[in-house]
Amino acid sequence: MSSEIDDEYRRRLAARRAALAERERASLWMSRARLSLAGLAAAILIVGGFTAANWLLVPLALFVVSIGVHARLLNSRDRARSAVAYYERALARRAHAWIGRGSQGERFRQPEHPFAEDLDLFGRGSLFELLSTARTQAGEETLARWLLEPAPPDEARARQEAVRELASRLDLRETVAVLGDGVGVGVHAQALRSWSRAPIALQGGVTRVALLLLGISTIAAVVPWLLALVFFVPAAIDRLPGSPAAFLALTIAVLVATGTAAWWFMARASAVVQGVETPSRDLDLLEAILRTLEAERFESPWLVRLHGELGGTSRPASGEIARLAQLVALLNSRRNVMFVIPASLLLWGTQFAFAIEHWRARVGDHVPRWLDAIGEFEALSSLATFGAEHPDYAYPEFSPSPATLRATAVAHPLLSDTAVANDIAIGGDQPRLFVVSGSNMSGKSTFLRALGVNVTLAQAGAPVRAVRLALSPLTLGASIRIQDSLQDGRSRFMAEILRLKQIVDLAKNRPDHVLFLLDEILGGTNSHDRRIGAEALLDGLVDLGAIGLVTTHDLALGAIADKLGPRAANVHFEDHFEEGELVFDYRLREGVVRTSNAIPLMRSIGLDV
Repeated sequence: MSSEIDDEYRRRLAARRAALAERERASLWMSRARLSLAGLAAAILIVGGFTAANWLLVPLALFVVSIGVHARLLNSRDRARSAVAYYERALARRAHAWIGRGSQGERFRQPEHPFAEDLDLFGRGSLFELLSTARTQAGEETLARWLLEPAPPDEARARQEAVRELASRLDLRETVAVLGDGVGVGVHAQALRSWSRAPIALQGGVTRVALLLLGISTIAAVVPWLLALVFFVPAAIDRLPGSPAAFLALTIAVLVATGTAAWWFMARASAVVQGVETPSRDLDLLEAILRTLEAERFESPWLVRLHGELGGTSRPASGEIARLAQLVALLNSRRNVMFVIPASLLLWGTQFAFAIEHWRARVGDHVPRWLDAIGEFEALSSLATFGAEHPDYAYPEFSPSPATLRATAVAHPLLSDTAVANDIAIGGDQPRLFVVSGSNMSGKSTFLRALGVNVTLAQAGAPVRAVRLALSPLTLGASIRIQDSLQDGRSRFMAEILRLKQIVDLAKNRPDHVLFLLDEILGGTNSHDRRIGAEALLDGLVDLGAIGLVTTHDLALGAIADKLGPRAANVHFEDHFEEGELVFDYRLREGVVRTSNAIPLMRSIGLDV
């Protein structure tokens, strides 16, 4: 099955590269054709002079047509380029060469989160970078939220069903992924969401009509003077009704009225213009995604619900966003150097500030719902791509029981295909605590992360890297990557005990629902205090109904499992030297480790110990 996926990706990549080459050739041909038309027009003027101006109509008309054709060619070329990049990244993920090539989600990092940093959810080489195929900020924000906040079982199951459906629809996922210009993430979701809900600054249908009539009157009054004084057409004044003096007085009155209206609305209109600038970026991408989704038909309840959210007004959501994009484009046309003066006389900026505010008053309340729908669709699509590219991964099973976790052949999804899988059963009729011993580099921390990341995926609605994973609703708490902070004046030990306090509080607030993952517990203190503190902490967590694993180099901590009786057990990872080389098999075994590699490892690199 994996080879079939790679073959399909390579076939599509080859086809997209061929399409890109064809479009680049067509674009180059069109550029040359436009240059030829411009040369033809210049030649007509040089040979025939201005008397041959009529002959310019044909090349000029063809030139105008070529502009539109070339724009469509360039857009098609850009989408072909995006499609090439899409399948190149897909094959890179399949070959485990994806690190540093995707969106890393740095803006979602939360150092105080109970497990995000410990499980590498965000950053270079993170779970987010592996998963995200989102084209909008709304999609990235939704995916990040789903990773940070576990969903209840019913919601996770509903997402699973949607993920399964989208996993089989590669064409749709590709279509959305290549929309817009370039391959970066667009649509400032938070800015658009906030802007759509802000108080309306300009409103009033009568006022809009009055401003329109005033602008038309201003143009009608000024044009004759421009013809007479600038273009030397004095007959323009003679043809006006009444005397020139009376018409001059009327013109001055109209200009004063226009200036007064511009001054009166200046502050509010400027606020509207400035306020829409950031939210209106990438509206073409937003409109294209909405239009694509509106044309689709779905079967899973979650996707059907999302499709139903794309409405609520007299036209489809894509049409409303297209209308906003048109209004913003017309507003920005006032900056054209050839249109500055007419725009000022027409009160162009104020007119379209009113029009944009009217759009927002009519449509604004629906925008957050549309962004939420797009965000959820893109998050589901990211998880679906992950599932489609790993067809041997399992969709987890959920149970309403107190804290339990059953994993068969579970491995870390960020590791290559050669990663060693292990089994574990925690809670229920199995031990609630596992003390994991082993030497340096034997796989203890990686195993904790593997469990944590797969539980995170499961409760986000994604498949997991396991043959089977069954779990109850779990709240994760981890102490794996704890660091000191020079800025906060916090030692590593203080940072660790603060995290442990956070995990204990989670267990108190959610009895029978916490999974804790503790690496080298209390490693910053002496062995006596470490043993007493660790024993008290773990005993308290187990009493609160939590389940979890704790790793250690200190073999004395293995006695903790003995004191807790059937509620705890010891497991370990082994290693050994073969011909001077340290060898690990990364297999989880029962009992306490009986070997240590620290001294042999130091000696193997030449240290005299």
